[in-house]
Parts: sequence; C-alpha cells; structure tokens
Amino acid sequence: MRFPPSFLDEIRDRLPISEVIGQRVSWDKRKTNVSRGDYWACCPFHGEKTPSFHCENRKGRYHCFGCGVSGDHFRFLVELEGLSFPEAVERLADQAGLAMPVMTKQEREAEDRRTNLFDVMEMAAQFFEEKLQSGDGAKARAYLRERGLSPATQKTFRIGYAPDSRNALKEFLASKGVGRDQIEGCGLVRHGPDIPVSYDWFRDRVMFPIPNSRGRIIAFGGRALRSDVPAKYMNSPETELFHKSNVLYNFAQARRPVQDKGQVIAAEGYMDVIALHQAGFENAVAPLGTALTENQMELLWRLHSEPILCFDGDEAGLRAAWRSIDMILPGLKPGRTARFALLPEGKDPDDLIREEGPQAMREILEDATTLASLLWMRETGGGTFDTPERRAELESRMRQVVAQIRDESVRRHYAQDASDRLAAFFGTAQGGESNRGGRPGASRPYGDRSGRQAKGRLAASTSLLASSLVKRHSARIPLREALLLCTVIHHPAILAGHFDEFAELPLTHATAKSVHRAVLDTAAHWEADDDQHWPPREAVAEALERMGLADAVQQMDSQLRFNRLWQALPDAAFEDALDGWRQARSLHVKTHTLMAALREAEHALASEESEENFSRLVQIREELAREEGTEALIENFGLPSGRPARNY
Repeated sequence: MRFPPSFLDEIRDRLPISEVIGQRVSWDKRKTNVSRGDYWACCPFHGEKTPSFHCENRKGRYHCFGCGVSGDHFRFLVELEGLSFPEAVERLADQAGLAMPVMTKQEREAEDRRTNLFDVMEMAAQFFEEKLQSGDGAKARAYLRERGLSPATQKTFRIGYAPDSRNALKEFLASKGVGRDQIEGCGLVRHGPDIPVSYDWFRDRVMFPIPNSRGRIIAFGGRALRSDVPAKYMNSPETELFHKSNVLYNFAQARRPVQDKGQVIAAEGYMDVIALHQAGFENAVAPLGTALTENQMELLWRLHSEPILCFDGDEAGLRAAWRSIDMILPGLKPGRTARFALLPEGKDPDDLIREEGPQAMREILEDATTLASLLWMRETGGGTFDTPERRAELESRMRQVVAQIRDESVRRHYAQDASDRLAAFFGTAQGGESNRGGRPGASRPYGDRSGRQAKGRLAASTSLLASSLVKRHSARIPLREALLLCTVIHHPAILAGHFDEFAELPLTHATAKSVHRAVLDTAAHWEADDDQHWPPREAVAEALERMGLADAVQQMDSQLRFNRLWQALPDAAFEDALDGWRQARSLHVKTHTLMAALREAEHALASEESEENFSRLVQIREELAREEGTEALIENFGLPSGRPARNY
C-alpha cells in the first residue's frame, strides 16, 4: 500500500523517535540528554554491555555504532519486530492518534496535487529571490540594508521581493506551464466570483518564504514598502498546504541550533527571528502574526522541554504573556514547562541588539521568569486583599487556574506552590493559623505590624510587575550616547567649535556621565599651545584609562562597530565624524526634550483624566514614534573616509 508522504511526515512529527524506541529499550542515564533529545542505549539488535545505540529526536533517526544498523521510526519496527512496512505504519499511526488513510483514486490525486503545489511554491520563492536582485528590487534592497540584514542573512532566509505589479508572478508561473488551479491553490493570487481577473496576492513587498517542519515552502509573509497600505505585514491565505496556527516560522532551520544550545526562543514575528539569527541566536522561531496556539506550543515542546517566550516589556506585552498562561497550563507535564522573557519597553529584539549588542539579549534570556512566578504575578497584580473575602477570592482563583493542568503530578506541585505563596503573601504559617503576635520567628512580610494581624495586602500594579521583569539597569550605554561620546573621544578637535554643545549633552547612563566628565576635565586642563588647542586623541585615551574608564570606551566601540557606525571610530575622516556628530546631537537633544514632555504629560493625565491631557499624551507619543530612527541626508557623507555616500 502506498502512503502519502504527508501522512508519514505527520506521524514523525507527532512521535519523537525516542518515544517509539524507548518502549523497547532502557536509556542510559549517564549518556542520555533528554532536554537535547539525545538518547543512548545498549543496542537491541546485537548483544553489548556498553551503550553504542544512539537516536536523536531532531533528526528522527537511530544508528548503532557497534553493528551499524540505522533507520527511522518505521524501519525500527520492521527490523526489530519483523513487521511489514504497512503494519509498522498502522501501529505508529495508532500511537500518534491518527486514522489510517484509505487511498482512493481521488485521494491519490489529491496527494499528487499537494506535491505539485510544493513545486509551484518553490518556483515562486525563486522568482521573488531573483526580483530582489533585479532593478525592480532596489528599494527592497535598500530597506534590508537599513534594517542591517547582511547578504548572507538574506540568502539564508531566502528573502525576496514581490514587484509592484498585479500580474508579474502570475504571468511568470503561467509561462512555466503552471495552471490557474495550481496558482490559486497556492494562495498566490486573489480570485473569486467577485474578482473578474485574478491578480497577485503580494505586490511591492519584501518577501519571506515560510517553510514547513520539513523545510518545504508552504506560504509567504510580505512586508510593505509603502506607508499608505492597510497592512504593514501580510501572510499568505490559508491553503491546502498552509494552516497558520500549526506553523512556527524557522522551525526546520532552528532544530539543530536548539539542540546545540539547549534552548529555544519564541519571538513575535519573522523579522525578530531573522534579527536574532544574525546576532547569533539561531535557535529562534515565531508564530505568524498571531498569539501562540496550542499546536504551536506543542511544536515548541517538541524542540525543547522549556522554551523561552519573548514579549515586549510594556503593558501590552505583559497582557499577551498573561493570555498565554491559560493556553500553556493544560499541556504541562513533568519536565515540560515554559519561561518568559520581557524586553525593555518599546523595544523588539532587533532594536535591543542594535542598540546594546547581543549580550543585552542574552542577559534578558538568562533572567527569564518561570511560569509559576508569572502566574502568581498575573493573579495578584494590581489587587488589594484587605478583607477575608478578597483573600478567599484569590485563593479560590488560584485553585481554579491550577485545576486546568491535566497532569496529576504537575497539578499537585502547582497547588503546593500556590499554597506556599499564599501563606507567605498573607503572612500565615503554611497550612496553619496566622502569626498574630510578635513572638520570635513570626513572619512580617509587609512591615512592622506591632503585634497585630495585618488587615490587608496591596499587590504591585501591572506596570510595576512589567518593570520588575525587565532589567532596570543595563551595563551598556545607549547607542546614541555611545556615538556622541566616542566620536569626541576619537576626534577631540570637534570640541574646538562645539565645546558648549558637548558640555550640555543630556545623558541618562551613569557610566556615560562619568566618561563625559572625564573628557571635559581633560579638555579643560589641557595646556594649549599654538599648534594644539585641544588634547590629542592619545591624551584623551590616557586620561580615560587613568580614571578606569578604558573598558567602557572599548565596550562602546564594540557597540558602534556592531551597528556599522564607522563615523565615530578612529579611522573615519574628521569631516565625516563632525557631520555625524552634529546630526546625532540634534536628534538626541530633540528626543530628550520629547521624553521630558512625555513624562510631564503622563503625570498630568494621572492627576486629571481630561480629554486635553489625553490628547497631549497621544500627540507626544506620535511625535516620538516619527522621530525614532529619523535620519537626514548629509551631502557627500562618507566620501572623505573613502566610503560610498549614503544616508546617515
């Protein structure tokens, strides 16, 4: 009997090969690494005392280094138990909870059709890639350069460009003999009874191919290059190949890095994944513009037992994290959970990495909070528990949430965790009476109670909770502050015409302020002569080293090199350094002024919730959004340094 490849793939995807083999062998605990999906045992095909039989979930394969046998799920049952191939498929399908296919003529035709659709999607991906490198793709290439995506990264993710045409892709595919039904079946055109002539689904967009778990293209995502379109990001429609809620972007490519690093990161979208990959986090995946679904969570757990879910560090990001808890809880099992990492407010992974470097992202991932802690924060955030009824309500709510967990042992431990937290929260001995007196050892979790039982408990606000999950202080100086400081450190002659502007720079980071003071002191105490009115670069560097700030300067230089801000570095021509410094200072001062106005507007709105105060707040936020990343065209910028002219 011939089985559809998609059906066999579904069995492989649903059943880790270790689960199939583990029912028939005992894994060696010393060599096996469960979190990496790496298993060792004594070979079931020949007698041995030292484990040389190995299987790997990521590859879905086994191999014995002693006798040389190897294969996949089905071959294992065929060779070990003497089953026929159809019998092995039937047994594993039953284990995976799948009904056996009955291949009628129509079903065989449908399977052939799916195979043809894969071929058409591959042709479309190649078409978009070629268009990116053509004259039509100049604007898209410029956008990718501005986003900092290297040619190697673009090639890795097969990024392309859909021309600004209603028929370019459709005509290309038709010229290759692809029929209308196939083009429509792939979701590459808009069609229907109310559309007289079908037209290309994607137009004037940067294109991101979306592969399935086997690496075959099943859909596309497109990023608009114009600001006047309704949707900045757009995915293919649901098709026979593509069901958005069952797909994680970069799943196939991330498998090996996930196993190597022992970690998987779930970001919000494909641009986040690509930025993370380029910065060294190749173990990142993402849903496709929607909240994580149960099926996608199962895919994450297939990659790693403890995925890290990344969210923005604002209230919207925290609410998204809240919502994900109820989706995750039912699927928890021993050793299978999730952690949560919140980014600084207003930043996505690309912003954070460009401004502060990969180490900043690494630290946020390392500080990811547990699911149990986030659940507690959600249930207590912003609440006041000053009466027995309110405390009882919190206790009841915790019981209801924990009851969602299907696995009995995990549910029991979560119930115990909730009980411990409630006892500590209300200042009661675990499972006993309240600590009413001031006797030695009595718990005083919320201040001096003067020997009386506290009357209530005020939990932190959601805003405070969000800030507590994000690092309050970064060791790295903000990128623009680093640019302004390093440009003067490496080109101190800038001070000749801009000393006052440099002296009055508004800086936020403590180390930046120390470097700033050191440069000013060095310039102020420099004994000028006829030839040298400002301290040379070497004198500034020596002064910073004496003051213990050389490492800070080196770290700032690394940030600037990572972000290709060459104009601040020593080898830039003075003219380019000066032009770049002027432009950066102008943007920095304007942004600082807007941020001060934003804080004032927030305080005003908190004091009086009037329409006027609200409108003022919205206006400032919109202006900040427009200002973010604004660049001015500097004529001939880069030419003195021997670099191509470009926007600064």
